[in-house]
Amino acid sequence: MARYVDESQSNDSKTRRKLLDQRRMAYRRAIESYAEQRQLQEQLSDYPELIAANYLAASRALGRQSARPGR
Repeated sequence: MARYVDESQSNDSKTRRKLLDQRRMAYRRAIESYAEQRQLQEQLSDYPELIAANYLAASRALGRQSARPGR
């Protein structure tokens, strides 16, 4: 016995499933990003002198970029 399938219902369920998958993947990427950030922070906390050195280097680079060239 053949079953009648309404095309609009089929498309709606596919669209809904696709949106759900997109949301699920975005959530998964956010969790992975958070885990990577925590791991990096944990690794850097072992070397506090690197954090200070990176901060100083970055602040010097920003200072040079924002300085106005002389005329």
